[in-house]
Amino acid sequence: MTLVEKMSSGTGTDIHWRSINAIRFLSADAVQRASSGHPGAPMGAAPMAYTLWSRFLKHNPANPNWPDRDRFVLSAGHASMLLYSLLHLTGYKVSIEEIMRFRQWGSITPGHPEHGLTPGVEATTGPLGQGFANGVGMAMAERMLSATYNRPGHKVIDHHTFALCSDGDMMEGVASEAASLAGSLKLGKLVYLYDDNGISIEGDTDLAFRENVRERFVAYGWHVTDPVDGNDLDAIERAISEGIGETERPSLVPVETTIGFGSPNKAGTASAHGEALGEEEVALTREALGWDHEPFVVPSDVSAHMGAALERGMERESAWLRALASYRSDYPDLAEDLERDLSGELPAGWDLGLDELIGSFGDDTATRAVSGKSIAAIVSRAPLLTGGSADLAPSNNTTVPGRGDFSSENRSGRTIRFGVREHAMGAVCNGVALHGGLIPFGGTFLIFSDYMRAAVRLSAMSGYRVIWVYTHDSIGVGEDGPTHEPISQLMGLRLIPGLTTLRPADADETIEAWRVAVSHSAGPVALILTRQAVPSLSKAGAQCGARGNVERGAYAVRGCDGVPDVILIGTGSEVQHALGAAMALEAEGVKVRVVSMPSWELFESQPEEYRESALPSSVRARVAVEAGTMIGWERYTGLDGAVVCMDGYGASAPGAENMERFGFTAEKVAAAARRVLGRSG
Repeated sequence: MTLVEKMSSGTGTDIHWRSINAIRFLSADAVQRASSGHPGAPMGAAPMAYTLWSRFLKHNPANPNWPDRDRFVLSAGHASMLLYSLLHLTGYKVSIEEIMRFRQWGSITPGHPEHGLTPGVEATTGPLGQGFANGVGMAMAERMLSATYNRPGHKVIDHHTFALCSDGDMMEGVASEAASLAGSLKLGKLVYLYDDNGISIEGDTDLAFRENVRERFVAYGWHVTDPVDGNDLDAIERAISEGIGETERPSLVPVETTIGFGSPNKAGTASAHGEALGEEEVALTREALGWDHEPFVVPSDVSAHMGAALERGMERESAWLRALASYRSDYPDLAEDLERDLSGELPAGWDLGLDELIGSFGDDTATRAVSGKSIAAIVSRAPLLTGGSADLAPSNNTTVPGRGDFSSENRSGRTIRFGVREHAMGAVCNGVALHGGLIPFGGTFLIFSDYMRAAVRLSAMSGYRVIWVYTHDSIGVGEDGPTHEPISQLMGLRLIPGLTTLRPADADETIEAWRVAVSHSAGPVALILTRQAVPSLSKAGAQCGARGNVERGAYAVRGCDGVPDVILIGTGSEVQHALGAAMALEAEGVKVRVVSMPSWELFESQPEEYRESALPSSVRARVAVEAGTMIGWERYTGLDGAVVCMDGYGASAPGAENMERFGFTAEKVAAAARRVLGRSG
């Protein structure tokens, strides 16, 4: 049987196969033109993607952000041309010129999909497993919002989340974590297509991947269909229908495909995975599949057939808008809240509870405890805040009070129990944010931020509105020892472009940090919090500086007037030691300014005039103090300054003893200041 006969042996009319081949050749030709990319997966997965998009997917190419659309995540982001081809053919604003500019400077068709760049791309994918977990977050958000806002006869939130996943996704740990969570939560509106082609970059997946994926997912609590032939359109349709019909469990649809399908010499081989087929092989593939059209030419009948998605989508959104109008008539207050949440706006007075907390912590208090009180104060007026921790809620103080846990029994719960799954927590929170209507947060110890770094990086790259809550921020963790005491993690987070990091020094700064975090819609925010109690800045010796200056990233808390002899800069729990050092130095006749710098990123975003007023460039004698690595602080201390920091790992001992033995005391900071001033003693 020839390849054409094999392709045509499935049921389905010629227009279906012509459309599928249009997807295949747009993909292969774009990769060939770029001399870079992954043609094999789009060529093999085109039939299942076509079936999903033409027969099931609820979407409107005229409005990619329609709130009640189905979500489609291409977790196998290397197959990006599959998605770009679908977007172009179904009427999204992805022109043929952009298809031809695949992987080129300034195009909207980059090598891997980027949310916010290309209309219709739901998530930034590429690092495998991330999209898989993003989809779980989207499905969770749909369930939360539908349980909160739907009423009998009014299903204003009612859609599915689909994803296309590869063998590589199935190998990644983050996908396994997210799959286990999805099964535990019984996310029945989650349907994943598994492109099982048995090939990875190095060759057959048998080299390193021989498990029974179907049985693994059954063990996770998923509904798993029987495997289907990747070129049997009817079988694919039946399997997807079966997955959609399963309402109590997430569904996996294994589809057995041939990578590079149609290529006479490269189909089914690793060489079809990550490199252009070559001009000669593309020509042979055209001949094998009976495709006699020039590169980037889409036949008019295919354009009409695939382009019908635009009219269908507009009709479906119009029907939803009518349903929303009816809902608004019957439930005006709920409708107002829903539309506000979907827009990402915060309700009026959302932060009044924070105002009430200011100044209420009289005794020394751990900033993690203040953070928990801040969450409670916010949620009482802004219930769109939702989140939890990776099995550390009692330590992170991340329980959302009054709403219960999100579970299969309570879909409107607002506390998410992620389990010991830091990486999945990060990627799932990204998915919740991508869905819209909620502001997610995820908490763990700062040391474990390394486990979720890939998800944090993607949240920053694409500007997701997520809050990361990292407690136990230093050697002050104490008895748990160096395995749990972060040294480089804080600076590592500062290195991520697009991530705003805040390390508050006391209770009031923590409250203000939460105000910044929730109102910051331009990207993710990381809050860095103490395990140990810290004094209020005023108790520690602060004399000036309004707490509202937290939003400016840095501000003077002592020695505000005039030009100082030395500037002491601190963050978090170490600001108290800078203040103690200042008082000792002042007794020696030294003019000292102490600057609390909770956020480098916010400070750098301020006008030059403000930055100069806080850190006058004429003052070269500077000391920074932070219980972390020194590297990076030279941008503020200069070569003439000093940094009181960590240059190794911590120890297992009471936190206060750790701080003293490693030099985080007022005496050590004062001594460093004397050195930079050239004073003895």
